[in-house]
Amino acid sequence: MTLFARLAPPARLGGRRAGLLIERNLLVYRRTWMVIVSGFFEPLLYLLSIGFGLGALIGAVPFGGQQVPYTVFVAPALMASSAMNGAIYDSTMNVFYKLREAKTYDAILATPIGVGDVALGEIGWALIRGAIYATTFLLVMFVLGFVRSPLAILALPAAVLIGFAFAGAGMAATTFMRTWQDMDMVQLVILPLFLFSATFYPLDTYPDAVRLLVQLTPLYHGVDLIRSLTTGIVSPVILVHVAYLAIMGLIGLAITSRRLERLLLK
Repeated sequence: MTLFARLAPPARLGGRRAGLLIERNLLVYRRTWMVIVSGFFEPLLYLLSIGFGLGALIGAVPFGGQQVPYTVFVAPALMASSAMNGAIYDSTMNVFYKLREAKTYDAILATPIGVGDVALGEIGWALIRGAIYATTFLLVMFVLGFVRSPLAILALPAAVLIGFAFAGAGMAATTFMRTWQDMDMVQLVILPLFLFSATFYPLDTYPDAVRLLVQLTPLYHGVDLIRSLTTGIVSPVILVHVAYLAIMGLIGLAITSRRLERLLLK
């Protein structure tokens, strides 16, 4: 049995049926588009304040055996954070409301749509939201001159992969939450990831034990992947990053489908 077969949701996934959930979300957010736009500004403000402010004081930092300007170093990390934010917030708070408060999925399952389609559709929508953030952020980086390599175009699918990993994990975690107070755990996880994933300073600045811990975190893999692509300093390690994020997303998708089946079809 292949790895995907083991991780695939028990219900048969129908791409067209999952697409109907994505279409529903598009119709809903058409009237509340500011909710989507607002999630983009936090990392952008960090880039404008820390990137330019500290960048003027720091100058260049080491990355991949080379010295790169601090703004070029920190911008791709914030792009990865932007993709994470777009995916995680949509796959947690939005899904929790539909699951626990509005009982939206109970109504959806009265149609031919199954739990596997729900999981795939919601994660697909979270990917779209994360991709919107990442695309806009990459355009800002290009305009400001923070892109150093034509490989930066690959940062867009890399950002989608980051979104897939965090959307899968976020939605899986949401299925275990019982109250809105549990949502505080999301910020408790996201904030340390944002601050300590080699986002603002090189990995070498950490003590050895902490460095190993950082290298095990998902956002670090996303940050290093996008940073490598936008600077053009690429090594075979990026394949490890891609595999890590893909497996994380697949496991999250599998857990989400099984948990939704237990919660909604019991």
